[in-house]
Amino acid sequence: MLLTERLSLRPFRVADAPVLSAYRSDPEVARYQGWDAPFPMEAALRVVAGLEGRDPRAEGWFQYALELTDGGALIGDVGVNRHDEGRQAEIGFTLAPAYQGRGYAAEAVGRVVGHLLAEEGLHRVHASVDARNERSARLLERLGFRREGLEVQSQWWKGEWTDDARYAVLASEWSRS
Repeated sequence: MLLTERLSLRPFRVADAPVLSAYRSDPEVARYQGWDAPFPMEAALRVVAGLEGRDPRAEGWFQYALELTDGGALIGDVGVNRHDEGRQAEIGFTLAPAYQGRGYAAEAVGRVVGHLLAEEGLHRVHASVDARNERSARLLERLGFRREGLEVQSQWWKGEWTDDARYAVLASEWSRS
């Protein structure tokens, strides 16, 4: 479990499936993500079951559930995909619409990236976002990520060709930020 001033980042529980299904079913939340809305309860249960007992330090994807420390509401998730024998990781993040615009995503992503780079010693953390997703791009830049490139019409995504913006931060850069 990771903690911030306002959030607990913890493993998902079966009881989280209804809320996971609800916020991932919002078309605006799903717009730039790898799933379509609606996100059925069965899919949420599969996600949670697939994460059960998973070590967050193991290679592959792990999703942290974002829970408010005051009240315990589940408000989103941060995914970490460790690779390169644990030296690098990709991140992704999702926040329920009711909690967007309050700094929770920056707080959660910053905590996860700091944990990976400063506490666990990974070399690099990167993210890939649909170039139209300006809010996510700005969040990454505010946290110190560098835009490394733009792959023009490189992804066939939800029935159209989209541009993929690539961001990254090195451990040496994070320690200065």
